[in-house]
Amino acid sequence: MSDPIAARPTPDRAGIRVICNDHSGRNSREAEAIDRAMKVLGPEAELRHVKGRDIAGAAQAAVGEGVGTVVAAGGDGTIMAVASALRGSGCALGILPLGTFNFFARGYGIPEDPESAARVIAAGHRRKVDLGAVNGQLFLNNASIGVYPAILKERETVYRRWGRRRIAAHWSVLKTFWRFRRPLKVEIEIEGQRRRFRTPLVFAARSAFQLEHFGLQGADCIRDGKFSVFVAPNEGRMGLLSDALRLAVRQMRLGEDFELICTDRLTIHLRRAQQLVACDGEKFTMRGPLEFEMIRDAFEVIVPEEAKDKVQPGGRAA
Repeated sequence: MSDPIAARPTPDRAGIRVICNDHSGRNSREAEAIDRAMKVLGPEAELRHVKGRDIAGAAQAAVGEGVGTVVAAGGDGTIMAVASALRGSGCALGILPLGTFNFFARGYGIPEDPESAARVIAAGHRRKVDLGAVNGQLFLNNASIGVYPAILKERETVYRRWGRRRIAAHWSVLKTFWRFRRPLKVEIEIEGQRRRFRTPLVFAARSAFQLEHFGLQGADCIRDGKFSVFVAPNEGRMGLLSDALRLAVRQMRLGEDFELICTDRLTIHLRRAQQLVACDGEKFTMRGPLEFEMIRDAFEVIVPEEAKDKVQPGGRAA
């Protein structure tokens, strides 16, 4: 194998800083994978193990120190935290996937094996990406209100007991759906027009790969640089359980199981002053109204060479 090369820096930036979510890199298998990845990246790469709450700060510090490439080693939540710090900085984002689903990385063809992903970073092929934002908070794959933040809360409990496994994640969905009782009363405003909904879930998607993975419509809307917004009908917990089963077998029905709205900007007006919002698996308490907008060319991500000029599952061509 040829000697690794540093990811291409901007003229005033150089070097690689790998920020590893301490939670993601705990077990011996992941630690070994990170070690192999660091050998690929070479001596210009520096590894920092960081607690989840400190990831954004560590990425901001790397930007301030003139680092050329900041690598997120973890799941989509870790990537989101690093990406938010890189917006408009001139730093490139590299990804070493260590999460449960890795939708963002998979959408851009980045290997899930960290050593293979490190070779992509070493090659340094960049492309600009569009991201979504809600009240200024960037997100990679999705942002939502209603039952999904409750699922994330339950998932934390299940993970603590059973570990970070995909079957545990699916179980947390079913468990939360069975317990969920109170739908939201919202008004969704698009181009000055408001519509009222009583719904258990409003889900704004930005990953075409994620939608296609679950057999959902809306991928073309995302490729056009917009949000695919799913609004679930208020059918009670049995309806939610039924929807979960249809989602599992990829048989969700447009117009029956959800309404789909395609837009690049929307406002959600709430009855309450504050609302729990889920962004890429992380929870945030935000004041209403919730303003969703597209952030064009938010930053550059390092991707495989064959992906740098293609229309990706997350958005427009570079």
